[in-house]
Amino acid sequence: MAGLMLLDWVLLAAAGLVGFILLHPRLMRQPAWRATVTPLASIIGSGFLVIAPLLADVAGSRAVAAMGLIVLAAFAIGHVIRFNIRHAEPLLRGEIRHRGLALSERLSGGALLFAYVISVAFYIRILGSFALARTPWGGETQELMLATAILVGIGIVGFARGLRGLEFLEVLAVSTKLAVIAALLVGLLWHDMARGEWFAAVTPGKADLLTRLRMLGGMLLVVQGFETSRYLGSEYPADLRARTMLRAQILSGAIYVGFVALVEPLLADLPPGKPDETAIIRLTAEVAVVLPWLLILGALMSQFSAGVADTLGAGGLAREASGGRLPEKWAYPVIAAVAIGLIWSLDVFEVIAVASRAFAAYYMAQALTAFFTVSIIRCGPSRLWMQLGFLAMALFLLLIVLFALPVE
Repeated sequence: MAGLMLLDWVLLAAAGLVGFILLHPRLMRQPAWRATVTPLASIIGSGFLVIAPLLADVAGSRAVAAMGLIVLAAFAIGHVIRFNIRHAEPLLRGEIRHRGLALSERLSGGALLFAYVISVAFYIRILGSFALARTPWGGETQELMLATAILVGIGIVGFARGLRGLEFLEVLAVSTKLAVIAALLVGLLWHDMARGEWFAAVTPGKADLLTRLRMLGGMLLVVQGFETSRYLGSEYPADLRARTMLRAQILSGAIYVGFVALVEPLLADLPPGKPDETAIIRLTAEVAVVLPWLLILGALMSQFSAGVADTLGAGGLAREASGGRLPEKWAYPVIAAVAIGLIWSLDVFEVIAVASRAFAAYYMAQALTAFFTVSIIRCGPSRLWMQLGFLAMALFLLLIVLFALPVE
């Protein structure tokens, strides 16, 4: 610790202060905060550290603008999900039988459950790899064993304590992750102010325009995760879920755009080749000694909290798909068991590309659910425009399903 400079101590203090606030019992007991944490955990997941190098490769010096477009597209999709929370869910629980609405919901459920289970396996598998990669215990078998132990723990806690038990683990992980992000943003701001540099001439990769657009479409899935609010209906009312999902999107959107803007001066120093999570960790060593270590902690928390969030979403989805016959507490160990089978039998890095497209397919089906919902409820003179908007969103997402290049 003797080698730490003033900035290092400032960053440790900033992380400690934010962590203390977020872990305060009064805040953790608030239903609104707990309902915000689940979507927030998924949105700021494994893609957070890699998004800036990816945008530098795709958009160059326009990385901030590209990040803004991705966030706006996510907000548009989030509006579809919030509309369905408020208007489609009552129809699905009621006596109304609409063939198109029922079909779109079945497509949604199948695509999302498939994507969730693979995502859970992916997140926890990466966590195991990242946790042991720099230790004497590294190795594929050891990483798989650690990931298996974590998944078993998630399944046991979910079964024994249900949603609230997993939420507690998730709140701890998300609070730690947000504390690290706060320190990162403070450090980058300090660095940019000290150097007087806010922009950098970043040259994009050699991909053609069409390929870049396909990659941007795939990067939309980096800010995926807000849909988990749709499947927490057993614990939170619709209005609270819609409001907290919007809050999670606003907070995560500000973090993503702010992070890309502040890290842009460092992006010109990126080494050539395919960007990865460790690229940003190496670059932040130029800012402060403690930042790389804080980011390693944040990366571990990102993987864990995103894995738990998707487990929660999958459990709620399984309960809804079964008409309430399968309690969520029984769904959690089943999801964990399937994820364990995946990490031992498949190359998750290849399968995650399929999961990315499955998320886009889910959003497309949700846009169709919103379209059919408008045709059932009375929306006044705006009905036609709402239907056209939801159809346009479905078409946009279909293009992503067919042509986007996945981020992972």
